[in-house]
Amino acid sequence: MTPPTRIPFPVVDEVSRHCLQEEEPETVHIEVHLPGRLDQSRLRKAFVEALHRHPRILMREAPGGWYRRRYEWELTENPDVEVVSFPSPGRNALRDARTRALEEAPPLTLSPPIRLEVVEGAGPAEGSEATDMVGLHPPQGRGAVSMSGSAAGRDQPPLARTRNTTVLFLTINHTALDGPACLRILATAAEIYGGKDNSPAPVPTRPQEPPAPPENTPSNWTRPARVAQGTPENSPGNGLLVTELPLPHRPKGSPYTVNDQLMVATALTIAHWNREHGETPRPLRITMPVDDRPRDMTMPMGNGTRLVEVPFSPAELVRKPEDMSDLLRRTAQRTRALKSLSRPQLGHGAGVLTAPVTPVTWRAALTRGLRRAAAPWTSTTLLSNIGRIPYPLDFGEEAGRAHAVWFSAPARMPRGLTVTTASTAGRLHLALRWSRALLGHGDGAHLRDLFEHYLHTTEVAP
Repeated sequence: MTPPTRIPFPVVDEVSRHCLQEEEPETVHIEVHLPGRLDQSRLRKAFVEALHRHPRILMREAPGGWYRRRYEWELTENPDVEVVSFPSPGRNALRDARTRALEEAPPLTLSPPIRLEVVEGAGPAEGSEATDMVGLHPPQGRGAVSMSGSAAGRDQPPLARTRNTTVLFLTINHTALDGPACLRILATAAEIYGGKDNSPAPVPTRPQEPPAPPENTPSNWTRPARVAQGTPENSPGNGLLVTELPLPHRPKGSPYTVNDQLMVATALTIAHWNREHGETPRPLRITMPVDDRPRDMTMPMGNGTRLVEVPFSPAELVRKPEDMSDLLRRTAQRTRALKSLSRPQLGHGAGVLTAPVTPVTWRAALTRGLRRAAAPWTSTTLLSNIGRIPYPLDFGEEAGRAHAVWFSAPARMPRGLTVTTASTAGRLHLALRWSRALLGHGDGAHLRDLFEHYLHTTEVAP
């Protein structure tokens, strides 16, 4: 029998593997809302076939001794476990699926390190009244999950309010994979299931402009602001709030993108929050993932984004409304310049840390120690803007096409807060995810309101 193929952990995977914590699992959650129902056996077959069409995702961590020089992925011919499940429908099924996505990471030792849960027959708010905030606190467990009023029925397409809906939950172990890669898997499954073309839409083209000359921005050696502590909760883990907003208006021919508007709204939100909590103004640094991979069937599976940090000085974030155009323009210059840089995914230092010259357990201890020492210099927060969902996610006539897609990224301390956005059907889908050691349910609702306000302020007149 031929032994399974082994692949050494890439740098991103190894660093993540070194720093795993049971209290705050490294999961990415993807939530896809469909207007109709899916056939269970047909979906299982389609999803497994999609995994085989992207065989790099069929992997598990290979066993090895403490003295090994690196972790390795072991590719498998078939899944080790049943990947697709159908939880019992009920009033709390949607809430419970979100909670599991936050606190239960698929194990790395079983192939593949993802799971798909299918929640049937429940609208976005599980039948609750569409008030300003519908609280969905789990009776037990670590995850605090809530659904805002706008996602609970306000401004929803008519199909989103019906009871004949299906919600797909993809939970990903972020040590192995990222959200865009698994969305590619789901698009392949949709095409197999529904027989519809789920090819990605063409990427919008923008005129190539040379990067602007360096600005007088805060140095990366300056300690950035932290998100001020709100009302933390007693149990560990992450909390989550998802909401649907209108896409921000952007005048035609603007020198900035929607991503720049989201970046500015995030910076202004945190600056406002910190002022309310009496924090001394400090520069903000916002981590922004950049993904250059193709979205078609050739898309490499794994963790394929590189991270850059967008700086803001305190003075920039207390400007008058009439200064918004200038702030957006400056932000656009920074993001364009950072995207154009050629650098490793986690910087050059990570490559040195993961060089296989000593046993992997020694490097793990060193990496964890350096992470703790560098915590004060970690960026303030992370904004992951998936952008317009590139695939129709069309599952055929009975199930229909996705009308809402949410993502959320891990929110471990010291950042303690991540902002993830995507757009589908002309709407913006926002997820705020936070460490419960830093913030509570009410804090998340307030941050949501601040973000909505500041995103609206970016809709400046031409």
